[in-house]
Amino acid sequence: MSNKSKANLAILIETGEFTIAGEIIGEKLLDGNLNEKQKNDLLFQKDMMSRIEREYALTETDVLERLMPYFSDSTTIYMAKWEKEKVLEYRLINGQKRFFKNAVPNLFRLDKFAKSTKEKISGKSTDYLKSFCLDHSSQLINESKGRGELVHPVECTMIYSISVRADAVPAGELIRCWMPYPKESNARQTNVDLLSVFPEKYIVAPDSFAQRSIYCEQIAESGLETKFSVKFRTETYAQIHDPAKMDDKAYDTTSVLYQKNTSERLPQIIFSDRIKNLADEICGNETTAVKQVSMLYDWIDLNIPWASALEYSIVPNIPEYVLDNKHGDCGMQTLLFMTMARYRGIPVKWQSGWMLHPGEVNLHDWCEVYYEGIGWVPLDQSFGLQNSENDKVKNFYKTSIDSYRLIVNEDFAQDLFPAKIWPRSEPVDFQRGELEWKNGNLYFGDWTYKMRVIYN
Repeated sequence: MSNKSKANLAILIETGEFTIAGEIIGEKLLDGNLNEKQKNDLLFQKDMMSRIEREYALTETDVLERLMPYFSDSTTIYMAKWEKEKVLEYRLINGQKRFFKNAVPNLFRLDKFAKSTKEKISGKSTDYLKSFCLDHSSQLINESKGRGELVHPVECTMIYSISVRADAVPAGELIRCWMPYPKESNARQTNVDLLSVFPEKYIVAPDSFAQRSIYCEQIAESGLETKFSVKFRTETYAQIHDPAKMDDKAYDTTSVLYQKNTSERLPQIIFSDRIKNLADEICGNETTAVKQVSMLYDWIDLNIPWASALEYSIVPNIPEYVLDNKHGDCGMQTLLFMTMARYRGIPVKWQSGWMLHPGEVNLHDWCEVYYEGIGWVPLDQSFGLQNSENDKVKNFYKTSIDSYRLIVNEDFAQDLFPAKIWPRSEPVDFQRGELEWKNGNLYFGDWTYKMRVIYN
């Protein structure tokens, strides 16, 4: 397939002409001269359209029905305004508006009028996570001297399981599965103990792999779910840095660490003119790393609210998407921060896994900032500024981290072990797992996952 044909097909998919693109792909797959790579590229483009359709699952009628109880006959008027302001997310697919599957709950997060209207009818909800973190971080500050020491260990036993839908793969075919497994190279996470795995034959990725997994295989059986599970124990620590006690030294710009962690990483970390102009506008003439980090953090906290996000595999450049739409989830906010900080010459690296806060166990992304003479310092952009008059508590997540973290990844978009053959469901992060069989990847609709946490 020529580069021109690839470009034309990509344009059709980008503009939502899925029917035409699907017909072209179908015709090209009949070409007996295609090599294996060309066939797989076409199949992935077909798969990409399915992924996009899965994310933009709601029709205009669906959205109207969900909003009518709050806005009655005025709903259609408001919708036009919300669509223009990009707080009600949609795209055209085959000439019809298709809305993001979480567009309605996101609207109530992003638009003040919509949120207040809903609260008048349904009442205000309590954010238990914010309350927990406020109390927990206050306690941690009192336990710490603020010089990066590890405090307040929490021991947890985790049972992670995956269930593949019955007949998602033909009976007798081999299913390959990668599940998340804890990193052991970070001082905040110790005493990793593997307790059990199902099935009993498995491969644990070496800790040198930045995205760490445990790998298993199973044969699919007709009419039955295929199950995988792993049970392990860890001890996780909080780490506290008081910015007032951080000696902000000049970086050794010749070091491998500096050059690696201040560089662009296509396609997600790109120093576009918009990124450069925005970062320079935010930081101005400030040269100290601690203050620049604080400025970037504050700007994102104020201007880029958290919202449920599209699957990363369908977003070509996440920081640019965030700036276009003025919202993002934890990983999107983090990638925007990383891109601007790296452009400003501040080394930053990705970190992610799971948040383990009681009652709020979920996938989560954050990062670490490197300060010369201090080392790697955790930063959680999406946990934001806390509601406190105490500056140390308010700014806690700029230079500190709580105890309730499972670290699976020390970088993004890295290889799994053993190598995956088909394109990943999630090419950036690795928290839920990955599955495939000989004829293709198994996407999220083909399997479910569950994390159970026992606090020891």
